[in-house]
Amino acid sequence: MTAYALAHLHPQPPLHDDVFVYIERIQATMDPFGGRFLVHATGTEVIEGPVDGGYVLIEFPDMDKARAWYESDAYQAILPMRTDNMDGTAVLLQGVPPNYDASATAKAMRAAQNG
Repeated sequence: MTAYALAHLHPQPPLHDDVFVYIERIQATMDPFGGRFLVHATGTEVIEGPVDGGYVLIEFPDMDKARAWYESDAYQAILPMRTDNMDGTAVLLQGVPPNYDASATAKAMRAAQNG
């Protein structure tokens, strides 16, 4: 099942040159794991609540590949170029199947909550 790496980043100009090097090199670290950018700090249209920073969303074939990419020597070698120069949060997210039904999830959550 598809998995995603989501980052909410808070760049502060001027950006350190290491951030540019990180951006130049990240694709090569993703390729062996089938990773591809879906969102890369593209335009954000705020429709609810306050937002600061930018977002990056990367798709992987599954959670094992997403985790393997993040833990890979190649990615870990460039990661400090970003983390040392830009605040942010990054998470790995499991996708849902094509036939996902939010109402079924709500029913299960309600049943669990009500014991």
